[in-house]
Amino acid sequence: MSGRKGCSRRARLRLRGHTDDDQVNFSTLLRPADLMGHLADPNWLVLDCRFELSDPGAGERAWAAGHIPGALHAHLDRDLSGPVTASTGRHPLPDRGSFAATLSRWGVQPVTQVVAYDASSGMFAARLWWMLRWAGHDRVAVLDGGLQGWTAAGGALDRSVQQRQPVRFEPAWRDDRVVATDELAPMIGRGDCVLVDARGPDRFEGRVEPIDPVAGHVPGAVNHPCQRNLDADGRFLPPAQLLERWRDTLGGRAPASAVCMCGSGVTACHDLLALEHAGLSGARLYAGSWSEWIRDPGRPVARGGA
Repeated sequence: MSGRKGCSRRARLRLRGHTDDDQVNFSTLLRPADLMGHLADPNWLVLDCRFELSDPGAGERAWAAGHIPGALHAHLDRDLSGPVTASTGRHPLPDRGSFAATLSRWGVQPVTQVVAYDASSGMFAARLWWMLRWAGHDRVAVLDGGLQGWTAAGGALDRSVQQRQPVRFEPAWRDDRVVATDELAPMIGRGDCVLVDARGPDRFEGRVEPIDPVAGHVPGAVNHPCQRNLDADGRFLPPAQLLERWRDTLGGRAPASAVCMCGSGVTACHDLLALEHAGLSGARLYAGSWSEWIRDPGRPVARGGA
């Protein structure tokens, strides 16, 4: 099938980032122009997800120096991850109660349209996008092009701190969207999934490893670097182009068979967002990813191309 021909109206709306029941319900991506008219809307919440792995405080400092008006800061380590233990990866998912409390503090209600952004490419914002959907909240989208795209479009920056009224967030957890480490090996062995690794080729093939203590990839995985989802300006490719690239990666398998991973469960969400924007729903996240897989030295490691 082609990217658009023969698609239902619901599918076409999803490709544009909308759902059928509400034309202002963005569920994958939105442009700066889409956001500019809603900065004063109390039903919209903007979250700044800027972060640097090498300097965990840098994103919050950048937010304090200037952010999209009204934006709160979502910290990868503090808000979007749980405690690291001897058996977890570098960014384990927070426990469900903690994340629900965070969403309550941010004032997320069923009617809230959440907009996540980071510096440019959406690598960190996509983690928040996926986590909200995991919690059952689909009114969430990533600002395409991030803060760089916002300022290029003439968007203003602000340094004030938004005060939002806390609420009681009522989650509807979708745990079927998460794959645990002890589930993964049997799935690969049975051929039940296509394991997709979002890291760059050098790390996937084990030629370099600047972050984790072991280089390589999970045997059987295929590589789809998250940069392949973007154009030269750091914006997501159109759905039709994403569809073609992901068809090649999936090798004819259904999108629901895909399990996405990366180094620690962050940039894998970028691949999941790209799949959803292309109309390829149903893929799951291996949240522990490479940094959890290698915690047990008995787990196999592969190097070289897939």
